Amino acid sequence: MKHIEIRFGDNIETQTTEEKSFGGLFQSVNPMFCFSKRIWKPQMDILETRSEIIIQVEIAGVKRENIVIEVSNKAVKISGSRKSNHPDQTATYRLAEIQFGQFERVLYLPSIIDVEKVSAIFSNGFLELTLGKFLNKEIKGKQNVSIDFI
Repeated sequence: MKHIEIRFGDNIETQTTEEKSFGGLFQSVNPMFCFSKRIWKPQMDILETRSEIIIQVEIAGVKRENIVIEVSNKAVKISGSRKSNHPDQTATYRLAEIQFGQFERVLYLPSIIDVEKVSAIFSNGFLELTLGKFLNKEIKGKQNVSIDFI
């Protein structure tokens, strides 16, 4: 069984607002027309329990090896790519709703994550990322945990 790569760190980078708005402007007119690298955002659900945050991402057609998950104690970045599999390159589009190319979602978390309690499952086109939370009593016992307030 292949594993999903999860990277841990403190610095999660995203596209600038200008890059997103400029690319999105032309992608909304025609998904096949763009000036820069197209980035689409897969749909997702986020659930929170007392002890964990569960993120479910719909990424049908993405291969497991094309998924990258980056986790810090404050944010999660899920990115990767989905390749187009058009059977006939000479065909004319009558409707183009399925997005291909690079995808990315960055989520800022409501709780501090325990990086030792992170797991991912990818099945039937859905990625499920489970992030264990530090409970308040666990944070108080740690001397080197930093909490940033925005």
